[in-house]
Amino acid sequence: MEIADGVLSVDGFLAVTLGIIVLFVGKRVNDAVGFLREYSIPEPVTGGLIFSVLFALVYIATGIGVEFDLGARDILLVYFFTTIGINSSLRDLLAGGKPLVILLVITIGYMVLQNLTGISVAALFGLPSSVGLLGGSVSLIGGHGTAIAWAPRIAEDFGVSNAMEIGIACATFGLILASLMGGPIAKFLIKRHDLKPADVEALDVGVSDEKKKAGIGHLDFLDAILAIHVSAIFGLLLNDALAEWGLKLPLFVTCLFSGILITNLVPKNLPRITGTKWPTRSPAMALIADISLGTFLAMSLMSMQLWTLVDLAGPIFTILAAQFVVAIAVNLLVVFPAMGRNYDAAVVSAGFGGISLGSTPTAMANMSAVAQRYGASHLAFIIVPLVCAFFIDLVNALLIPYFLANF
Repeated sequence: MEIADGVLSVDGFLAVTLGIIVLFVGKRVNDAVGFLREYSIPEPVTGGLIFSVLFALVYIATGIGVEFDLGARDILLVYFFTTIGINSSLRDLLAGGKPLVILLVITIGYMVLQNLTGISVAALFGLPSSVGLLGGSVSLIGGHGTAIAWAPRIAEDFGVSNAMEIGIACATFGLILASLMGGPIAKFLIKRHDLKPADVEALDVGVSDEKKKAGIGHLDFLDAILAIHVSAIFGLLLNDALAEWGLKLPLFVTCLFSGILITNLVPKNLPRITGTKWPTRSPAMALIADISLGTFLAMSLMSMQLWTLVDLAGPIFTILAAQFVVAIAVNLLVVFPAMGRNYDAAVVSAGFGGISLGSTPTAMANMSAVAQRYGASHLAFIIVPLVCAFFIDLVNALLIPYFLANF
Protein backbone atom coordinates (compact mmCIF):
# COMPACT_ATOMS: atom_id res chain seq x y z
CA MET A 1 0.00 0.00 0.00
CA GLU A 2 1.12 3.55 -0.68
CA ILE A 3 -0.35 7.03 -0.41
CA ALA A 4 0.21 9.49 -3.25
CA ASP A 5 -1.73 12.65 -4.11
CA GLY A 6 -4.35 11.95 -1.48
CA VAL A 7 -5.01 8.38 -2.70
CA LEU A 8 -4.28 5.18 -0.78
CA SER A 9 -3.58 2.51 -3.40
CA VAL A 10 -4.24 -1.09 -2.36
CA ASP A 11 -2.58 -3.84 -4.43
CA GLY A 12 -4.35 -6.91 -5.76
CA PHE A 13 -3.24 -9.32 -3.02
CA LEU A 14 -4.47 -7.09 -0.22
CA ALA A 15 -7.65 -6.29 -2.20
CA VAL A 16 -8.54 -10.00 -2.37
CA THR A 17 -7.66 -10.44 1.31
CA LEU A 18 -9.89 -7.54 2.29
CA GLY A 19 -12.63 -8.87 0.01
CA ILE A 20 -12.62 -12.14 1.97
CA ILE A 21 -12.78 -10.21 5.24
CA VAL A 22 -15.69 -8.17 3.87
CA LEU A 23 -17.50 -11.39 2.99
CA PHE A 24 -17.11 -12.73 6.52
CA VAL A 25 -18.24 -9.43 8.02
CA GLY A 26 -21.35 -9.60 5.84
CA LYS A 27 -22.04 -13.14 7.03
CA ARG A 28 -21.68 -12.19 10.70
CA VAL A 29 -23.96 -9.18 10.28
CA ASN A 30 -26.56 -11.20 8.37
CA ASP A 31 -26.46 -13.87 11.09
CA ALA A 32 -27.05 -11.19 13.73
CA VAL A 33 -29.72 -9.17 11.91
CA GLY A 34 -32.81 -11.25 11.21
CA PHE A 35 -34.21 -8.80 8.66
CA LEU A 36 -31.23 -9.24 6.33
CA ARG A 37 -31.39 -13.02 6.60
CA GLU A 38 -35.17 -13.13 6.25
CA TYR A 39 -35.11 -11.18 2.98
CA SER A 40 -32.14 -13.06 1.49
CA ILE A 41 -29.86 -10.03 1.25
CA PRO A 42 -26.57 -11.45 -0.13
CA GLU A 43 -23.77 -11.53 2.47
CA PRO A 44 -21.20 -9.79 0.20
CA VAL A 45 -23.70 -6.97 -0.34
CA THR A 46 -24.05 -6.40 3.41
CA GLY A 47 -20.31 -6.44 4.04
CA GLY A 48 -19.45 -4.48 0.91
CA LEU A 49 -21.84 -1.64 1.72
CA ILE A 50 -20.53 -1.43 5.29
CA PHE A 51 -16.93 -1.10 4.12
CA SER A 52 -17.71 1.34 1.31
CA VAL A 53 -19.39 3.60 3.89
CA LEU A 54 -16.36 3.24 6.20
CA PHE A 55 -14.00 4.22 3.37
CA ALA A 56 -16.23 7.22 2.60
CA LEU A 57 -16.02 8.30 6.25
CA VAL A 58 -12.23 7.96 6.13
CA TYR A 59 -12.19 10.23 3.09
CA ILE A 60 -14.42 12.81 4.78
CA ALA A 61 -12.24 12.79 7.92
CA THR A 62 -8.79 12.73 6.30
CA GLY A 63 -9.22 13.65 2.63
CA ILE A 64 -7.58 10.37 1.64
CA GLY A 65 -9.42 8.20 -0.89
CA VAL A 66 -8.96 4.45 -1.21
CA GLU A 67 -8.44 2.80 -4.60
CA PHE A 68 -8.07 -0.95 -5.21
CA ASP A 69 -6.31 -3.01 -7.83
CA LEU A 70 -9.27 -5.11 -8.99
CA GLY A 71 -7.54 -7.35 -11.54
CA ALA A 72 -8.05 -10.44 -9.39
CA ARG A 73 -11.73 -9.57 -9.03
CA ASP A 74 -12.21 -9.83 -12.78
CA ILE A 75 -10.57 -13.28 -12.79
CA LEU A 76 -13.08 -14.37 -10.15
CA LEU A 77 -15.88 -13.26 -12.49
CA VAL A 78 -14.48 -15.52 -15.22
CA TYR A 79 -14.28 -18.39 -12.74
CA PHE A 80 -17.89 -17.91 -11.70
CA PHE A 81 -19.44 -17.81 -15.16
CA THR A 82 -17.31 -20.73 -16.31
CA THR A 83 -18.81 -22.81 -13.48
CA ILE A 84 -22.31 -21.79 -14.64
CA GLY A 85 -21.48 -23.03 -18.13
CA ILE A 86 -20.04 -26.31 -16.84
CA ASN A 87 -23.17 -26.86 -14.74
CA SER A 88 -25.47 -26.37 -17.75
CA SER A 89 -27.09 -29.40 -19.36
CA LEU A 90 -28.53 -29.58 -22.88
CA ARG A 91 -31.86 -30.65 -21.39
CA ASP A 92 -32.01 -27.48 -19.33
CA LEU A 93 -31.03 -25.36 -22.32
CA LEU A 94 -33.81 -26.87 -24.42
CA ALA A 95 -36.28 -26.43 -21.57
CA GLY A 96 -35.14 -22.85 -21.27
CA GLY A 97 -35.86 -22.07 -24.93
CA LYS A 98 -39.33 -20.57 -24.58
CA PRO A 99 -38.74 -18.97 -21.14
CA LEU A 100 -35.48 -17.53 -22.48
CA VAL A 101 -37.27 -15.87 -25.39
CA ILE A 102 -40.04 -14.57 -23.09
CA LEU A 103 -37.54 -13.10 -20.62
CA LEU A 104 -35.52 -11.55 -23.45
CA VAL A 105 -38.61 -9.88 -24.96
CA ILE A 106 -39.64 -8.54 -21.54
CA THR A 107 -36.11 -7.27 -20.90
CA ILE A 108 -35.94 -5.44 -24.23
CA GLY A 109 -39.32 -3.82 -23.56
CA TYR A 110 -38.15 -2.89 -20.08
CA MET A 111 -34.98 -1.26 -21.46
CA VAL A 112 -37.13 1.00 -23.66
CA LEU A 113 -39.32 1.84 -20.65
CA GLN A 114 -36.26 2.49 -18.51
CA ASN A 115 -34.92 5.03 -21.00
CA LEU A 116 -38.30 6.74 -21.33
CA THR A 117 -38.54 6.96 -17.52
CA GLY A 118 -35.10 8.52 -17.20
CA ILE A 119 -35.76 11.01 -19.99
CA SER A 120 -39.16 11.98 -18.52
CA VAL A 121 -37.80 12.62 -15.02
CA ALA A 122 -34.84 14.57 -16.42
CA ALA A 123 -37.28 16.78 -18.36
CA LEU A 124 -39.09 17.63 -15.10
CA PHE A 125 -35.83 19.17 -13.86
CA GLY A 126 -35.20 20.95 -17.14
CA LEU A 127 -32.29 18.65 -17.97
CA PRO A 128 -31.47 17.36 -21.46
CA SER A 129 -32.68 13.91 -22.48
CA SER A 130 -29.09 12.69 -22.61
CA VAL A 131 -28.90 13.09 -18.82
CA GLY A 132 -32.06 11.00 -18.48
CA LEU A 133 -30.51 8.39 -20.75
CA LEU A 134 -27.49 8.28 -18.42
CA GLY A 135 -30.03 7.44 -15.72
CA GLY A 136 -31.55 4.79 -17.98
CA SER A 137 -30.14 1.77 -19.76
CA VAL A 138 -26.71 3.39 -20.17
CA SER A 139 -25.85 3.05 -16.48
CA LEU A 140 -28.56 0.90 -14.89
CA ILE A 141 -29.15 -2.16 -17.02
CA GLY A 142 -25.85 -1.40 -18.76
CA GLY A 143 -23.79 -1.03 -15.58
CA HIS A 144 -20.51 0.77 -14.94
CA GLY A 145 -18.83 -0.52 -18.09
CA THR A 146 -21.49 0.83 -20.45
CA ALA A 147 -21.66 4.12 -18.54
CA ILE A 148 -17.90 4.60 -18.77
CA ALA A 149 -17.93 3.68 -22.46
CA TRP A 150 -20.72 6.11 -23.46
CA ALA A 151 -20.09 9.04 -21.09
CA PRO A 152 -17.28 10.65 -23.16
CA ARG A 153 -19.41 10.68 -26.30
CA ILE A 154 -22.41 12.13 -24.45
CA ALA A 155 -20.16 14.77 -22.87
CA GLU A 156 -18.68 15.76 -26.21
CA ASP A 157 -21.76 15.55 -28.47
CA PHE A 158 -24.41 16.85 -26.04
CA GLY A 159 -22.45 19.23 -23.81
CA VAL A 160 -22.98 17.28 -20.57
CA SER A 161 -19.61 18.02 -18.98
CA ASN A 162 -20.20 15.81 -15.94
CA ALA A 163 -21.60 12.88 -17.93
CA MET A 164 -19.02 10.48 -16.50
CA GLU A 165 -19.86 11.40 -12.89
CA ILE A 166 -23.62 11.14 -13.55
CA GLY A 167 -23.26 7.74 -15.24
CA ILE A 168 -21.04 6.31 -12.50
CA ALA A 169 -23.34 7.70 -9.77
CA CYS A 170 -26.44 6.10 -11.32
CA ALA A 171 -24.63 2.81 -11.91
CA THR A 172 -23.34 2.75 -8.33
CA PHE A 173 -26.61 3.46 -6.58
CA GLY A 174 -28.46 1.27 -9.08
CA LEU A 175 -26.16 -1.58 -8.04
CA ILE A 176 -27.09 -1.01 -4.39
CA LEU A 177 -30.83 -0.92 -5.13
CA ALA A 178 -30.59 -4.03 -7.31
CA SER A 179 -28.75 -5.91 -4.57
CA LEU A 180 -31.47 -5.05 -2.06
CA MET A 181 -34.42 -5.74 -4.38
CA GLY A 182 -34.12 -9.37 -5.47
CA GLY A 183 -34.40 -11.19 -2.13
CA PRO A 184 -37.46 -9.35 -0.82
CA ILE A 185 -39.28 -9.75 -4.15
CA ALA A 186 -38.61 -13.50 -4.20
CA LYS A 187 -39.66 -13.89 -0.55
CA PHE A 188 -42.90 -12.01 -1.21
CA LEU A 189 -43.76 -14.17 -4.22
CA ILE A 190 -42.75 -17.47 -2.61
CA LYS A 191 -44.72 -16.81 0.57
CA ARG A 192 -47.77 -15.33 -1.14
CA HIS A 193 -48.13 -18.17 -3.64
CA ASP A 194 -46.70 -20.94 -1.39
CA LEU A 195 -44.08 -21.88 -3.98
CA LYS A 196 -41.60 -24.74 -3.76
CA PRO A 197 -39.07 -26.24 -6.17
CA ALA A 198 -40.55 -28.97 -8.36
CA ASP A 199 -37.63 -31.27 -7.50
CA VAL A 200 -35.02 -31.28 -4.75
CA GLU A 201 -31.76 -30.93 -6.67
CA ALA A 202 -28.19 -29.81 -6.09
CA LEU A 203 -27.60 -26.07 -5.95
CA ASP A 204 -25.95 -24.31 -8.88
CA VAL A 205 -24.09 -22.00 -6.49
CA GLY A 206 -23.12 -23.02 -2.96
CA VAL A 207 -23.36 -26.30 -1.08
CA SER A 208 -26.21 -27.59 1.08
CA ASP A 209 -25.70 -28.07 4.81
CA GLU A 210 -25.73 -31.87 4.40
CA LYS A 211 -22.90 -31.79 1.85
CA LYS A 212 -20.94 -29.31 3.95
CA LYS A 213 -20.99 -31.86 6.76
CA ALA A 214 -19.95 -34.66 4.40
CA GLY A 215 -16.94 -32.64 3.23
CA ILE A 216 -15.25 -32.19 -0.15
CA GLY A 217 -11.89 -33.85 -0.85
CA HIS A 218 -8.89 -31.88 -2.07
CA LEU A 219 -8.79 -33.88 -5.30
CA ASP A 220 -12.47 -33.11 -5.94
CA PHE A 221 -11.65 -29.44 -5.55
CA LEU A 222 -8.62 -29.63 -7.87
CA ASP A 223 -10.63 -31.62 -10.42
CA ALA A 224 -13.20 -28.80 -10.54
CA ILE A 225 -10.43 -26.17 -10.84
CA LEU A 226 -8.90 -28.12 -13.74
CA ALA A 227 -12.25 -28.29 -15.55
CA ILE A 228 -12.71 -24.53 -15.06
CA HIS A 229 -9.23 -23.80 -16.45
CA VAL A 230 -9.73 -26.05 -19.49
CA SER A 231 -13.05 -24.35 -20.24
CA ALA A 232 -11.55 -20.88 -19.67
CA ILE A 233 -8.70 -21.61 -22.09
CA PHE A 234 -11.18 -22.54 -24.82
CA GLY A 235 -13.24 -19.48 -23.84
CA LEU A 236 -10.20 -17.25 -24.30
CA LEU A 237 -9.48 -18.75 -27.73
CA LEU A 238 -13.14 -18.27 -28.71
CA ASN A 239 -13.03 -14.68 -27.47
CA ASP A 240 -9.93 -13.93 -29.56
CA ALA A 241 -11.49 -15.54 -32.65
CA LEU A 242 -14.69 -13.52 -32.31
CA ALA A 243 -12.67 -10.33 -31.79
CA GLU A 244 -10.86 -10.95 -35.08
CA TRP A 245 -14.28 -11.24 -36.76
CA GLY A 246 -15.31 -7.90 -35.29
CA LEU A 247 -17.49 -9.17 -32.44
CA LYS A 248 -16.16 -8.05 -29.07
CA LEU A 249 -17.65 -9.79 -26.05
CA PRO A 250 -16.62 -9.80 -22.39
CA LEU A 251 -14.34 -12.74 -21.64
CA PHE A 252 -16.72 -14.19 -19.08
CA VAL A 253 -19.41 -14.57 -21.79
CA THR A 254 -17.24 -16.73 -24.05
CA CYS A 255 -16.05 -18.75 -21.04
CA LEU A 256 -19.71 -19.35 -20.14
CA PHE A 257 -20.39 -20.67 -23.65
CA SER A 258 -17.20 -22.72 -23.62
CA GLY A 259 -18.31 -24.45 -20.43
CA ILE A 260 -21.73 -25.17 -21.96
CA LEU A 261 -20.21 -26.60 -25.15
CA ILE A 262 -17.65 -28.83 -23.42
CA THR A 263 -20.17 -30.14 -20.90
CA ASN A 264 -22.73 -31.06 -23.55
CA LEU A 265 -20.59 -32.06 -26.56
CA VAL A 266 -17.74 -34.06 -25.01
CA PRO A 267 -18.80 -37.66 -24.20
CA LYS A 268 -19.22 -38.28 -20.48
CA ASN A 269 -17.15 -41.48 -20.66
CA LEU A 270 -14.19 -39.77 -22.36
CA PRO A 271 -11.04 -40.72 -20.42
CA ARG A 272 -9.66 -37.92 -18.24
CA ILE A 273 -6.28 -37.67 -16.54
CA THR A 274 -8.09 -37.36 -13.21
CA GLY A 275 -9.82 -40.70 -13.71
CA THR A 276 -13.16 -39.08 -12.86
CA LYS A 277 -16.21 -37.88 -14.75
CA TRP A 278 -16.51 -34.27 -15.89
CA PRO A 279 -17.47 -32.45 -12.63
CA THR A 280 -20.72 -30.85 -13.78
CA ARG A 281 -23.00 -29.98 -10.84
CA SER A 282 -20.56 -31.47 -8.37
CA PRO A 283 -20.37 -30.11 -4.80
CA ALA A 284 -16.83 -28.86 -5.48
CA MET A 285 -17.96 -26.92 -8.57
CA ALA A 286 -20.84 -25.35 -6.63
CA LEU A 287 -18.45 -24.41 -3.82
CA ILE A 288 -16.05 -22.68 -6.22
CA ALA A 289 -18.97 -20.82 -7.79
CA ASP A 290 -20.01 -19.60 -4.35
CA ILE A 291 -16.49 -18.48 -3.43
CA SER A 292 -15.95 -16.69 -6.76
CA LEU A 293 -19.26 -14.84 -6.82
CA GLY A 294 -19.19 -13.85 -3.15
CA THR A 295 -15.64 -12.49 -3.25
CA PHE A 296 -16.24 -10.72 -6.58
CA LEU A 297 -19.30 -8.92 -5.29
CA ALA A 298 -17.68 -8.06 -1.95
CA MET A 299 -14.71 -6.49 -3.77
CA SER A 300 -16.98 -4.62 -6.19
CA LEU A 301 -19.10 -3.04 -3.46
CA MET A 302 -16.29 -2.27 -1.00
CA SER A 303 -14.43 -0.38 -3.78
CA MET A 304 -17.30 2.03 -4.52
CA GLN A 305 -16.14 5.60 -3.97
CA LEU A 306 -19.31 7.01 -2.44
CA TRP A 307 -17.72 10.37 -1.69
CA THR A 308 -17.60 11.20 -5.42
CA LEU A 309 -21.41 11.11 -5.60
CA VAL A 310 -22.40 13.66 -2.95
CA ASP A 311 -22.72 16.63 -5.30
CA LEU A 312 -24.97 14.78 -7.73
CA ALA A 313 -27.87 14.03 -5.40
CA GLY A 314 -31.09 15.90 -6.44
CA PRO A 315 -32.20 14.88 -9.95
CA ILE A 316 -30.20 11.64 -9.88
CA PHE A 317 -31.94 10.30 -6.78
CA THR A 318 -35.30 11.28 -8.24
CA ILE A 319 -34.51 9.38 -11.43
CA LEU A 320 -33.34 6.38 -9.43
CA ALA A 321 -36.45 6.43 -7.24
CA ALA A 322 -38.67 6.41 -10.33
CA GLN A 323 -36.61 3.63 -11.90
CA PHE A 324 -36.82 1.59 -8.70
CA VAL A 325 -40.63 1.81 -8.66
CA VAL A 326 -40.86 0.91 -12.35
CA ALA A 327 -38.50 -2.06 -11.90
CA ILE A 328 -40.54 -3.49 -9.02
CA ALA A 329 -43.81 -3.03 -10.94
CA VAL A 330 -42.46 -4.75 -14.07
CA ASN A 331 -41.04 -7.57 -11.97
CA LEU A 332 -44.25 -8.30 -10.07
CA LEU A 333 -46.80 -7.55 -12.79
CA VAL A 334 -44.99 -8.77 -15.91
CA VAL A 335 -41.96 -10.99 -15.25
CA PHE A 336 -43.45 -13.31 -12.62
CA PRO A 337 -46.75 -13.98 -14.47
CA ALA A 338 -45.06 -14.33 -17.86
CA MET A 339 -42.50 -16.81 -16.51
CA GLY A 340 -45.23 -19.12 -15.19
CA ARG A 341 -46.06 -18.03 -11.61
CA ASN A 342 -44.07 -20.96 -10.20
CA TYR A 343 -40.94 -21.32 -8.07
CA ASP A 344 -38.61 -20.91 -11.07
CA ALA A 345 -40.48 -17.70 -11.94
CA ALA A 346 -39.87 -16.37 -8.41
CA VAL A 347 -36.13 -17.04 -8.65
CA VAL A 348 -36.04 -15.46 -12.13
CA SER A 349 -37.78 -12.42 -10.62
CA ALA A 350 -35.00 -12.17 -8.02
CA GLY A 351 -32.50 -12.26 -10.88
CA PHE A 352 -34.45 -9.69 -12.89
CA GLY A 353 -34.19 -7.40 -9.86
CA GLY A 354 -30.43 -7.57 -10.33
CA ILE A 355 -30.62 -7.13 -14.11
CA SER A 356 -32.98 -4.18 -14.03
CA LEU A 357 -30.86 -1.77 -11.97
CA GLY A 358 -27.56 -3.53 -11.41
CA SER A 359 -25.37 -6.05 -13.16
CA THR A 360 -25.05 -9.69 -14.11
CA PRO A 361 -23.16 -10.65 -10.90
CA THR A 362 -25.82 -8.86 -8.83
CA ALA A 363 -28.55 -10.87 -10.55
CA MET A 364 -26.66 -14.09 -9.88
CA ALA A 365 -26.02 -13.16 -6.24
CA ASN A 366 -29.72 -12.39 -5.73
CA MET A 367 -30.73 -15.76 -7.17
CA SER A 368 -28.01 -17.59 -5.25
CA ALA A 369 -29.19 -16.13 -1.93
CA VAL A 370 -32.79 -17.19 -2.71
CA ALA A 371 -31.82 -20.68 -3.96
CA GLN A 372 -29.68 -21.42 -0.93
CA ARG A 373 -32.64 -20.63 1.31
CA TYR A 374 -35.54 -22.14 -0.63
CA GLY A 375 -34.07 -24.60 -3.16
CA ALA A 376 -32.39 -24.95 -6.55
CA SER A 377 -33.69 -23.50 -9.81
CA HIS A 378 -31.54 -24.67 -12.73
CA LEU A 379 -33.77 -22.92 -15.26
CA ALA A 380 -33.23 -19.52 -13.65
CA PHE A 381 -29.45 -20.01 -13.56
CA ILE A 382 -29.46 -20.78 -17.29
CA ILE A 383 -31.74 -18.14 -18.81
CA VAL A 384 -30.92 -15.14 -16.60
CA PRO A 385 -27.15 -15.09 -17.31
CA LEU A 386 -27.76 -15.70 -21.02
CA VAL A 387 -30.11 -12.72 -21.18
CA CYS A 388 -28.10 -10.31 -19.06
CA ALA A 389 -24.57 -11.40 -19.94
CA PHE A 390 -25.01 -11.62 -23.70
CA PHE A 391 -28.17 -10.18 -25.23
CA ILE A 392 -28.42 -7.00 -23.13
CA ASP A 393 -25.14 -5.57 -24.41
CA LEU A 394 -26.14 -6.23 -28.00
CA VAL A 395 -29.57 -4.61 -27.58
CA ASN A 396 -28.14 -1.66 -25.65
CA ALA A 397 -25.63 -1.02 -28.44
CA LEU A 398 -28.62 -0.38 -30.74
CA LEU A 399 -30.96 1.35 -28.28
CA ILE A 400 -28.57 3.98 -26.93
CA PRO A 401 -27.71 5.55 -30.32
CA TYR A 402 -31.40 5.48 -31.27
CA PHE A 403 -32.48 7.36 -28.17
CA LEU A 404 -29.61 9.83 -28.42
CA ALA A 405 -30.58 10.61 -32.01
CA ASN A 406 -34.35 10.82 -31.55
CA PHE A 407 -35.04 12.22 -28.07
